Amino acid sequence: MSAADAVLDPTEPVLPEAKMHVVMPNAPTGARVHSSRLCTKGKSAAFIRHVEIDVGGTPLEGSFRAGQSFGVVAAGTDANGKPHKVRLYSLASPSWGEDGFGRVIATTPKRVIAEREPQREGDDPEDHSLFLGVCSNWLCDRKAGDAIDVSGPNGKRFLLPTDPSKHDYVFLATGTGIAPFRGFLIELLVGPPAGSPAAATWKRCESRIELIMGSPYTTDLLYDDLLRDLAKKHPNFHYHPVVSREMRADGAGGLAKGEYVHHFIDRQLEKQSDMMDLLHSPRTLMYMCGLAGMQVGVFEMLARRNIGGFTKIGDELAGKPVAEWTSDDIKRRVRPTHRCMLEVY
Repeated sequence: MSAADAVLDPTEPVLPEAKMHVVMPNAPTGARVHSSRLCTKGKSAAFIRHVEIDVGGTPLEGSFRAGQSFGVVAAGTDANGKPHKVRLYSLASPSWGEDGFGRVIATTPKRVIAEREPQREGDDPEDHSLFLGVCSNWLCDRKAGDAIDVSGPNGKRFLLPTDPSKHDYVFLATGTGIAPFRGFLIELLVGPPAGSPAAATWKRCESRIELIMGSPYTTDLLYDDLLRDLAKKHPNFHYHPVVSREMRADGAGGLAKGEYVHHFIDRQLEKQSDMMDLLHSPRTLMYMCGLAGMQVGVFEMLARRNIGGFTKIGDELAGKPVAEWTSDDIKRRVRPTHRCMLEVY
């Protein structure tokens, strides 16, 4: 949305201009892995890493904004002898990069490890051999100094507004969908390192920020230590881990079943907490990144609670009770507004 449009509707966010496709996926540029480390807590069934990539000296240096993604092309060829296709990964860094100069970017890849299942007609239903995701495992295997082909940037919508102080924020994440929010929070609350050119104009955001992070198990929470530390240091930021497959304390000394992101929000609204004021405020922006199932649950909850501003409901659903909506109805006929940034897969 342009600045002129925002004058007509001050509740709409004004997003910055973002560079796109500086390096095309069919002609990636050579970069180097800077570092790689696990970013789960304790013993997890998943293997998820924080991988930093040095793009210094390439056209990608200084070209990214927090919230964008970039492409990675795994080395080698596929089963047909053709080069591997580009895979997109969310940026986990602020706009000035990990180093403050836009030379080192980061992402949060998860190793894809599963048993084979029939996907197409003719696939062998008895083939239960192990399937390894090509790019995810290749990227997680890289060591510091290893060469890597990258492209990008991609995306011009999932961005922070030009003036973050004009809005409050509800960040909703599941799994590796936490990646862009790590970059956002460093940009909003931490700031660039000393010596960074961005330090001269950076100002800490004092707006209200709520991060709701969904995860199957506590050990799968990503960047948990960082997020808890930020919540301790910044009273305007609140971090809510939501675990679906573990029992949780119900606040009265007992236990209650696990929950998903939309269940947590609904429970806060049921308690008449200030979450209701936040969601009804025209200042509030909502960002969702992660599994598409989160989108369905959140959109249904917003409609059931009669909370507007974040979605557009198709005419086909206008006279249909929300309780009768199907997942397919929501996917097809409920769309995000300019106040709801969506990045789901």
